[in-house]
Amino acid sequence: MRLVFATKDLTLAGRSFEGFPLMIGSEGWPVGPAQTFLWQALIESGESLSDLTWEAYGRRLYDYFAFLDANGLAWDEESPAHGLSVLSRYRDWSSGELFLDPGTVNNRLALIVRFYRWAKQRGLITILPFGEKRVKAAPHQGLLTHVARPGAESTKVSVMVRDRKRPTKFLTKDQVKVCLAANTDSSHQILFHLMVRTGLRSCEARSFPLKYVFNPRLKKGLRSGQMISIALDPSDMHIKYDRPRTIDVPWSLMEDMWSYSLHQREIRKSQDNPSVTALLLTNEGQHYSKDSVVDVMKSYERKCGFYVRAHMLRHTYGTYTLLALRRSKDFEGEPLLYVRDRLGHSDVQTTMIYLHLINQLEAQSVLAHEDEIDMMFMASSTQQT
Repeated sequence: MRLVFATKDLTLAGRSFEGFPLMIGSEGWPVGPAQTFLWQALIESGESLSDLTWEAYGRRLYDYFAFLDANGLAWDEESPAHGLSVLSRYRDWSSGELFLDPGTVNNRLALIVRFYRWAKQRGLITILPFGEKRVKAAPHQGLLTHVARPGAESTKVSVMVRDRKRPTKFLTKDQVKVCLAANTDSSHQILFHLMVRTGLRSCEARSFPLKYVFNPRLKKGLRSGQMISIALDPSDMHIKYDRPRTIDVPWSLMEDMWSYSLHQREIRKSQDNPSVTALLLTNEGQHYSKDSVVDVMKSYERKCGFYVRAHMLRHTYGTYTLLALRRSKDFEGEPLLYVRDRLGHSDVQTTMIYLHLINQLEAQSVLAHEDEIDMMFMASSTQQT
């Protein structure tokens, strides 16, 4: 069994479905109902889903069916108890043998649960391989408490892994300085700067278009040193949920990207693939893939001596930008809404995680000050003795 992604040659009714996930069995045919489910979920549903969503759905469902295929199991196999189902075996294998993160396992299970519900609705199976129960949702906290519906219920699926809330990881200012001072590839440097200084996601930074880059000194209406507003369009680059937004790019970063586009990018530009629209190119002249960005972050980790991942850079931007705006006497807007819009969050509740991180930073600052005072008293008492 293998997973491939369609080329532009896959067309229907004049529309190309390039990038659509295709699950191919050992005999060369599409994998049964799984392929039909993907088509209906991604295409026929009418939802506006990005290529990244197509890829994620394909990889998650493929991982499950590849597990079944490797172990000689059938997806519609009935079991005497939910805990003995093939889906439970897949969950236990993912968590117990592969030691995957609970969030990763649950993301995969959520799609598989959706697949089984779809199969039951169409009469392909008579019983679901997992249990369900209705539970009361936790009361909504924060800014939107007044519009939350009290006593709302949700469905809890028994097969899910218990996922404890984990602290949001970000880099300290000192760690950012270490990363910026590291001797790294020019493309890696721009990639790092884009995420930590503008809050771009990994997929957005690696697909950031060359056409958005210009010489700020020659642009009319700009003054040296100002923030430069750039409108991100999903037709130009990968954006989560295809939701357009505007980011603010520091003047110095735009200068660096302009210089990169004139020199390093020209050297790397491949004659075999001149149509690459992304600003950042690998040594082979190709755009950066999801896996290659992971490798870039791991290279920073090796050189700097501490854990570095792409999502941490985005959290770093959100935390320190919100902190700076809240302390600024010149900013007259709402800092939380500014950060929400720059990051592209659909709900301000998501952005509020940075308030907790700010409190953590300020508490650490106070405690560090107390440590300095303690050291002073310790030093003076030592001298007296």
